Order: sequence, then C-alpha cells, then structure tokens
Amino acid sequence: MENNLRIAIGQMCSADTHEVNIDTMRALAGQAKGQGADMLALPEVAGLMNANRKVAQTQVVAAEDDPFIAACREAAAANGIWLHSGSTPVRAPDGRFFNHSTLIKPDGEIAATYNKVHLFDVDVPGATFKESKAFAPGDAAVLADTPWGPMGLTICYDMRFPHLHRLLAEGGARLIFSPAAFTVPTGRAHWHVLLRARAIETGAYVIAAAQSGTHADGRETYGHSLAVDPWGKVIADLEDGAPKLEVVEIDLSMVEKTRVQIPSLLNKRDVSLRRA
Repeated sequence: MENNLRIAIGQMCSADTHEVNIDTMRALAGQAKGQGADMLALPEVAGLMNANRKVAQTQVVAAEDDPFIAACREAAAANGIWLHSGSTPVRAPDGRFFNHSTLIKPDGEIAATYNKVHLFDVDVPGATFKESKAFAPGDAAVLADTPWGPMGLTICYDMRFPHLHRLLAEGGARLIFSPAAFTVPTGRAHWHVLLRARAIETGAYVIAAAQSGTHADGRETYGHSLAVDPWGKVIADLEDGAPKLEVVEIDLSMVEKTRVQIPSLLNKRDVSLRRA
C-alpha cells in the first residue's frame, strides 16, 4: 500500500440544478489536478440540493443515468485523479431517493458506491428535518480498495453513529470519507468534536468535505470542511465560503502507528447490559 496521499478537499454551495453543480465540480477537479492532488473529495449533495420535492422528482434519476455521476467520471478520467463525489440523490426502487456516494478511479471507472444508512430525522431548536420522507436508507457499510489501502464511505449524519465507523476501521479502513451538508446550529455545536472523535476512536484519517453558505433552495450550511488525522488533530479547516479547495498531504502510515500506540480496536470487549 502507498502511504503518501495528496487529497484535495472541495467545499461547495450546491445549487438546485445539476448543470450548475457540474460546472463547479469540473472547476474544482481542474484545480485539484493543477495543484498535484491524487484525489478530490466533494461534499454531500454536491450534485443536487433541492428541497422542493415536486421539482426534485423531475430531476432525480437512477444512478446509472445520473448526469452528475457521469460528469464526475468524465472529470476523473480527464484529470487522471481519484474522485469522491460526496453524494447526490438518485432514484430508489420504492420511489424515494438514495443519498448516493460514488468513488471513481482515475480512468473514470467506479470503484465503490454507498447509500447513506442513517437518515437525518431530527427536531432541534429552529429546525425540523425528516429526511426519510424523501430518502430511503442504505443497508450496508462500504469499504473501497485503493492504492492507499481500504477507505470507508459514510455521509453526514452517519458521523453520529460510532458503530458504523468502528466496523469500517475493523475492516481495515485507513481513511473515512464524511461528506456533509451540516446545518449551522448543529455545525457550531457538534461538527468539530464529532469528526475528531470518529478519527480518534478509529485511528483513521477523516476527510469531511462540506457545503457552505446560503443555497438556492433557501437552506444554510455550516462549511468548515475538515481533514482530521488519526490522533484527532485538525490538519485542515476550510472555514466558510464556497466554492474553494485545499490540498492536504497526508502520511497514511500514521494510521498503523496510532493503532499500535492506542490499540482500542483490538481491546474491544463484548459485554451485556445489566440493570442494577
């Protein structure tokens, strides 16, 4: 496995049409290549952010027909880089959507896909969300093989579920993607601490490309795309504003070194709950 990875983190303020987001993605891919990146990571709903479900129903198609995924494959091949699409909505069998992530090889072929497992059904001060009304959940954790070793795929709200990340780490994940479109209130309260915790407990790098700003559909997102190392240190924070890009050089041998120092993956014990 290779250890040195130059990964570009792309922060976006996604629009409510595929075409605008494709243009942004292509620009970010070109910048990533120009700055010597091996891989580009994009945020959740990079391909389409449209809260108007009636209109979205006319835009969202099956993954194999999705224009954003097709454009990402073309951009990966044109620039000779790996490309993590963040996510985009695609049609699910039950008529709802999947929040769908794609990891693409430098030849444009798809290495792995993932459908968001944990849906954002919450009621917090100032905001109520019911993602499950429009989206169907995925049913599997996904590891992707790359030249830098296995990489785990998650999306946004998944970061609140440590067991998913532990499963990926136990499977060998050296890096975990966590693309997101975090709300501003929850971002201010939880974003940094959650991502640092997931990195620390798994001993893996966490790459969290994020949405930032006020979107065409009226939503506001927190930004602060992050790269976190296995010790929990934030090594990149894009703060707010979009589109923007930062290339981070990481040494993946730190994963094994950290897991030897703190072998929590090996020290796990299964216990039962007892009420006293």
